[in-house]
Amino acid sequence: MPRVIVTTNLPPSGEPAVLLDEHLSTVHLASDHAASQLVERLSWAIRDAERAELDRLARPLLDQQESARSRARRARARSHSARPRGAAAAA
Repeated sequence: MPRVIVTTNLPPSGEPAVLLDEHLSTVHLASDHAASQLVERLSWAIRDAERAELDRLARPLLDQQESARSRARRARARSHSARPRGAAAAA
């Protein structure tokens, strides 16, 4: 029986995520209603696959940004705590 599979691209390690794995037959195309349901399921799976890939690709960038923000906060906290007591009032 024919089969439609929607997956993400291969991740750096492991198996791709399977978002749709469906056996098909001519009954899926026998009426406009059945065909539109098949297309709707395909569109959901494709959209989910795109989101999963974008999330996987964006994760390292988001982690880098969060790390940079954390370093900046720590640096500000260290510089603030290193000031002499009277320096804040004089500034």
